[in-house]
Amino acid sequence: MAAKKLPKMYSSIQKRYKGLADAVENLGKTARDLGPVDEKTSQLIQLAAAAAIRSEGSVHSHVRRAIEAGAKKDEVYHTLILLTSTIGFPAVSAAMSWADDVIKKK
Repeated sequence: MAAKKLPKMYSSIQKRYKGLADAVENLGKTARDLGPVDEKTSQLIQLAAAAAIRSEGSVHSHVRRAIEAGAKKDEVYHTLILLTSTIGFPAVSAAMSWADDVIKKK
């Protein structure tokens, strides 16, 4: 598998503040390892949170990670559609377009 291209800002922070990116990654892994939720479900939950805060980069990342963990594209889209009554149609529409950015590349 090809190396993942990291966002420029993430790479910049990683270079400027040695160890911070590792700490962030370790925090996420530690949180996931604490409970019974499987990796696919974990990534779909984090996708929903990313959509809720309207973070395009995080939506891209968690769509990729969810698919790598076995999620089907319909599960990704359904995760986002379920948010409509919570975060509103415009936010869901934006998140769907960001999910398309990743899914349509595959």
